[in-house]
Amino acid sequence: MTDPRVAGVGLTHFGKHPDRTGRAMFAEAGLAALDDAGIDPDDVEALFYGNFMGELAEHQGHQAPLMAEAVGLDVPATRYESACASSGAAIRDAVFRLRNGEADVALVGGAERMTNVGTAAATDALSIAADDLYEVRAGMTFPGAYALMARAYFEEYGGSKAELAEIAVKNHDNALPNEYAQMQQEITVEDALDAPIIADPLGLYDSCPITDGATAAVLVSEDYADDHDLDAGVAITGSGQGGDKMALHDRRYLARTPATEDAADEAYDDAGIGPDAVDFLEVHDCFTIAEVLALEGLDLYEPGEAIGAAARGETTRDGDLPVNLSGGLKAKGHPVGATGVAQLISLTKLLEGRHPRADAVESADTALAHNAGGTVASATVHVLQEVGR
Repeated sequence: MTDPRVAGVGLTHFGKHPDRTGRAMFAEAGLAALDDAGIDPDDVEALFYGNFMGELAEHQGHQAPLMAEAVGLDVPATRYESACASSGAAIRDAVFRLRNGEADVALVGGAERMTNVGTAAATDALSIAADDLYEVRAGMTFPGAYALMARAYFEEYGGSKAELAEIAVKNHDNALPNEYAQMQQEITVEDALDAPIIADPLGLYDSCPITDGATAAVLVSEDYADDHDLDAGVAITGSGQGGDKMALHDRRYLARTPATEDAADEAYDDAGIGPDAVDFLEVHDCFTIAEVLALEGLDLYEPGEAIGAAARGETTRDGDLPVNLSGGLKAKGHPVGATGVAQLISLTKLLEGRHPRADAVESADTALAHNAGGTVASATVHVLQEVGR
């Protein structure tokens, strides 16, 4: 068993593209990934595809074979739905398929079309990732749910809106040179604190935008990479997945994310590393408080300590542990079903030195991707390492 290599990546611009279909966006991303890999498309043996709200936004279910067709592939294609962690789950199954020797080349990706239905309808569609019977029917939305988690965190460990604002400022700054980012917009702590409140204590700049976009990556076996002399020096060396109770009121903790903790433990063990080996990472910062919860769930900070990490400069691009150098979901954007693979793409480009923020991690060789579904009822973690070409 060997670890899959990332042979090529591709994505669309993240932003508002209401006139583009999901299949058009995924075709752009998929063809770009195949071109980047430089392989014969006929060598692709399967498509692993993430999507969450296609039935609601496009009245289109059964999307995977449609997306394979859009890229020109005649292969088995499977759609993965795990809310915002949909393409993280797709990556995980593709990794296992290649490790098991059942395939040598796989295309993994995702797409989401969201802005065409408007903010109210998109918010309503996203809410079905929560418990419909006990949360959605009571009026809970995801900004409201994460506001409850932020309040619980502040009550248990302390923290302030200003410390959350520092996270928003950091991630907006990281996105400035990212041509694929939705929000290449510099903000200040004052901008974040003065912004309209969405769900107290979370304001406009604590929240990720609604986004259209698609992503794709070509994963290959080590043998295939060697046989075809591919320039594929980044391997996925660890994979983990965790789960938690769906409804917040059923959980033991509101200020911790056990799904992330379990996924991280499995991924670290799978890669044969500990958290201290991680040089930089992309985490699921759908809201600023989510970045805090992720860093603690990944065992990179003790509970109660990550809230001030950005303010202390530890997670900025010149800090000891750069976080979300792409801009994260917060500024790069969050096309739900495409986000997990977007994280994989950013980390691969950073490790390969072809990302606009690569100068921040020139000597790094180990990165981590954290993708969460809903209020972290599901989570995947993947470890990527530079292994040489």
